[in-house]
Amino acid sequence: RAEPWLAVQMGLKCAQCHVNPTGGGLRSTFGNVFAQNQLAAHRLGGDDAELWTGTIGRFLSVGGNVRATASYVDVPDQGSSNDFQVEEARIYLDLGIIPGRLSVYVDERVAPGNAEDREANVRLWLREGEIYLKGGKFYLPFGWRLEDDNAYVRQLSGINMQAPDQGFELGLEHGPWSAQFAVSNGSAGGPETDDGKMYTLRAERVAGDWRVGLSATVNDTDAGNRKGAALFGGLRRGRFALLGEFDYFDDRGIGRNGRELMASMIEANWLWRQGHNVKLTYEWFEPDVHVDEDEQTRTSLVYEWSPLQFLQARFGVRKFIGIPQNDFQNRTEAFLQLHGFF
Repeated sequence: RAEPWLAVQMGLKCAQCHVNPTGGGLRSTFGNVFAQNQLAAHRLGGDDAELWTGTIGRFLSVGGNVRATASYVDVPDQGSSNDFQVEEARIYLDLGIIPGRLSVYVDERVAPGNAEDREANVRLWLREGEIYLKGGKFYLPFGWRLEDDNAYVRQLSGINMQAPDQGFELGLEHGPWSAQFAVSNGSAGGPETDDGKMYTLRAERVAGDWRVGLSATVNDTDAGNRKGAALFGGLRRGRFALLGEFDYFDDRGIGRNGRELMASMIEANWLWRQGHNVKLTYEWFEPDVHVDEDEQTRTSLVYEWSPLQFLQARFGVRKFIGIPQNDFQNRTEAFLQLHGFF
């Protein structure tokens, strides 16, 4: 999974650290070197230790993620619960059949549950490093690719790291511009059920200390069309990185007359020293613009510590506020997570 605040902090595009131009998944050689020399507070072995680049020979790159989480949930008038779980374990493979031009990419989730392919696609760079065509199963390009798939903006759009789709994507990486246009089934990776298709567009301009982007999507289904748009951006000021996103959706597949929904988030990151980041996030969700006083909010405070290369510990607390008569919408959560990656 990608960490968009790092891209904002460093003034880089997603394609700088990831093999996938839209971010997430397998890290590039640059991304792996960054994880060892700049992300980690300390590097075991010192400067003389050999760097892991993810490449095996000339044609194969590999990587992976494992997240182990301990969580605590307190629901008013319902008591509390705690749980240990493997949140995810993934293996990434990129076979560069023609290095720099043609590759086959696989993102395989091996835990929890049964193994499942999340991404499986072929990518052809029509112009190396600038224009590409991707076909197969992949994550759709929309808004910020946040680490937390439970964020309101990711739940509202339904476009996250748990719901890849099947189709084709055309992408552009040119100077400060990054843009992608995808045509897919619109069934979140499941079988197609009608002759409608989903169209998704994401465009972003990266200009050093700031960036701004726009996304739009239309899903044409027999149950009713779903249209949405997102405005997102980021700003860097010294050791602070700010991210924001606002989403609006008109979903004609909900109820008799459909529903208009909105969600937003603003995230502040303070990289107070190398390997230590404090993240404060405020989110707002409007499940129906025509219903008063049904809004929900979520406030999160997360501390991220990367003590050494390829290891991160995260501790966070989240407070939910919703309608008073729904206890679950007013819960408090806390978690401790260990993230190993390579």
